[in-house]
Amino acid sequence: MATIKDIAKKAGVSPATVSRVLNEDENLSVAPETRERIFHAAEKLGYEKTKQQMKAKGKTALNIGFYYWYSQDQEIADPYYLSIRLGIEKACFSRGINLVKLYKTKNTFKTNFNGILHGVIAAGKYSKADVKQFKQFSPHFVLVDYFLSSCLDCVVPDFQSAMEQVLDYLLINGHQSIGFIGGREMVGENQPIKDIREKSFYEYLTLKSLYNPELVHIGRFTAEDGFELMNKALEYSTRPSAFFIASDSMAIGALRALHEKGIRVPEDISIVGFNDIEMAQHIHPPLTTVKVYTEFMGEAAVDLLLEQIQSSRSIAKKIVIPCDLVIRESSGRAGMAGKKDNQRRLNR
Repeated sequence: MATIKDIAKKAGVSPATVSRVLNEDENLSVAPETRERIFHAAEKLGYEKTKQQMKAKGKTALNIGFYYWYSQDQEIADPYYLSIRLGIEKACFSRGINLVKLYKTKNTFKTNFNGILHGVIAAGKYSKADVKQFKQFSPHFVLVDYFLSSCLDCVVPDFQSAMEQVLDYLLINGHQSIGFIGGREMVGENQPIKDIREKSFYEYLTLKSLYNPELVHIGRFTAEDGFELMNKALEYSTRPSAFFIASDSMAIGALRALHEKGIRVPEDISIVGFNDIEMAQHIHPPLTTVKVYTEFMGEAAVDLLLEQIQSSRSIAKKIVIPCDLVIRESSGRAGMAGKKDNQRRLNR
């Protein structure tokens, strides 16, 4: 039987770290990639502690199907869904749940598992036709990060309130011209979904007569597109004093574009990102961003599915997870450049 030391050796971390991760120590701060290595190593080595404990209590482990719509390359480019997946895997592991991976061939979802699935979780954006297929595996189903229908259980972040926090903060700091760089996601037969952040940005600034469509630039949620879209934005004669960028990965690319053009952040342009990925606090300047509790979203989805399985309710639940604005050095008051330049002259 595999031990904590075996897992530590395979994952390349200390036994203490493995123990604290597997026992859900909330005071431990480790990167999502490290958590993934530990859970992957535990699964590969057949670590059975939690399942054995459940059997000792006379409980039968549940089988939950899980479909994850991001490819490995997409996950590397934007770790948002990586953290959701880790939250789901962590919750299933700690609760002794057998997590069964579903996969897609052409337009059909499949699994190599021969047993009964007690429920299904899907992380990402899906069509009603997709959901119909998922429900063929089990009537118990939860969506993570997407609200499709009031008839389905789901867990979503509170993007609208988060956008209000961001725009309130920028306006309080004197920014009247605010740009938006964001992305599009697709569902079904390549049907684009309008991002709630983009919609909230439009509604908020329109009410204040500050919305300018020329300052909105849309691509994919990647660092490469953040770089290209920022370069495109800088070609316009109107240059905003601040940009909201809908993912930290895009913001990292945008910061590179600004650096190459010699534009200072935040003196010339303030930048606010979204997600608060691990790298956000370590880049230069450290990124002001919205913290989305993605791992907690994954854990909440597992708990919601378990509650659905164990109850007889017929009304769906929508769990909305709050977000927090984390202010760092990439943002500040509008007009900082002029004030700093004047201060330099006075100091000479």
